[in-house]
Amino acid sequence: MYRLTFPSGSAPAQHQRGISLLESLIALIVAALGILGVVGMQMRTLTDSQTTVRRAQAIRLIEDLSERLKVNPNAMTDMATYVSDFANTPSPGNCTTNACSHAALATYDLGTWKQNIAASLPLGQANVFLAPTEPTSNRRQLGVMISWRENERDTSANFKDALDAVTGGGGGGTVSCPAGRTCHLQYIPVSARCAPYDKGGSSAATYYCS
Repeated sequence: MYRLTFPSGSAPAQHQRGISLLESLIALIVAALGILGVVGMQMRTLTDSQTTVRRAQAIRLIEDLSERLKVNPNAMTDMATYVSDFANTPSPGNCTTNACSHAALATYDLGTWKQNIAASLPLGQANVFLAPTEPTSNRRQLGVMISWRENERDTSANFKDALDAVTGGGGGGTVSCPAGRTCHLQYIPVSARCAPYDKGGSSAATYYCS
């Protein structure tokens, strides 16, 4: 039978325990932080992508209104009919199968267009207003601001301030982006294909389309 002996003054080596577990925990924490960072970047990219897509939708909707103005030969005469704030959505009526006057056609275009905005954008709304810097006697533009539910952080107060349509020399109130919403502002020209004239002293104007 053998007995294990140690030299005088020496002791058996003490093995350290728990180091592997601690290193594993640190590695897990670092990996978790890395994954959270990647997820955060992906969420931010997704938010920016959604904002870009919705802004492109707003531009296309404004182009749709511009095309409707071009089709309506009396759009310039009926510019005031197209004016509508965010909360107002007029009933479009039926101009697809029924004959409509030029004013009724403007109401139909505005009501149908606003319904398309509500269906295309989350909580989508639109404010159509007279260009504030144009003289009253010679208006040729409409301002259009489309707003939808905000899905991004407002990192700069100046971002929304830049979308304000301030009051100018031609009148028209200030139009600004509502709180908690993302907006797109654009001005569109209004063309005239029909000119009103007085026929035989009648109080009702007659329209001549070239």
